[in-house]
Amino acid sequence: MGHAMDFTGKVALITGGGGDIGQAAALAFATHGAKVVLVDIDEAAGLAGARRVQERGGDARFVRADVSRGDDVRHYVQAALDAHGAIDCFFNNAGIEGVIAPTQDYDEAMFDHVINVNLKGVFLGLRHVLPVMLHQGAGTIVNTASITAIFGGAGMPAYVASKHGVLGLTKAAAADVARLGVRVNAICPGPVDTRMMHSIEAHRNPADPAAVGAAVRAGIPTGAYSTPEEVANAVLYLCSALSGNVTGTHLMLDGGRTATGGAPSPNKVQEKSK
Repeated sequence: MGHAMDFTGKVALITGGGGDIGQAAALAFATHGAKVVLVDIDEAAGLAGARRVQERGGDARFVRADVSRGDDVRHYVQAALDAHGAIDCFFNNAGIEGVIAPTQDYDEAMFDHVINVNLKGVFLGLRHVLPVMLHQGAGTIVNTASITAIFGGAGMPAYVASKHGVLGLTKAAAADVARLGVRVNAICPGPVDTRMMHSIEAHRNPADPAAVGAAVRAGIPTGAYSTPEEVANAVLYLCSALSGNVTGTHLMLDGGRTATGGAPSPNKVQEKSK
């Protein structure tokens, strides 16, 4: 096992590095020996993420960027190269939820904003990191999609469309570089215990967000949200030698929800009838 999850001397670049999943991934990579570069549009959150890694003795730095702007993306890639001379692992993770509103009412400017960050931002990351990895002859990329890349869902047309698109980009990019030493995969988290998820709960029922959480958990066979640390572990797996010939695919991290279509598990029903 020793060598398989060892990232000593490797460089991990993480967008959305200030968010809960980004920070967890930064800590996980650093714990396994990587130098991490965190990218976020939110300077305070990104710096906080880098500090958390540094406080535990890890090597971390922060670069502010709007991932939907080509110049900003070029800048964060160059900053990582200037600091470390390589990019071994790229967690292409930045994303926003937008607003909760049905398709027939969804604001056009908000639609553009969500697509720009979640889909164009992932494309731009691939566009500017892939040449670095191809020049190195090695590298791994993980894009953050979502359970909504497989399923739809009420009130999130832009988000759902963007995440379906992320899977498309993952498959296309993986095919483009499959013979060139670089692998590209996606993770599809279901609900994760993060700021974003709690914000969505509050949007759906401002009076009682906890009721939304309870209802969502009832539709997850394990009955639990994933933790940011569990998501980070999956990212490390996909970036490690353990996932050898795995490319162009996605990993569901959803407590069994897609497997069952969200139907309650039998033990859940028994608990209710007690």
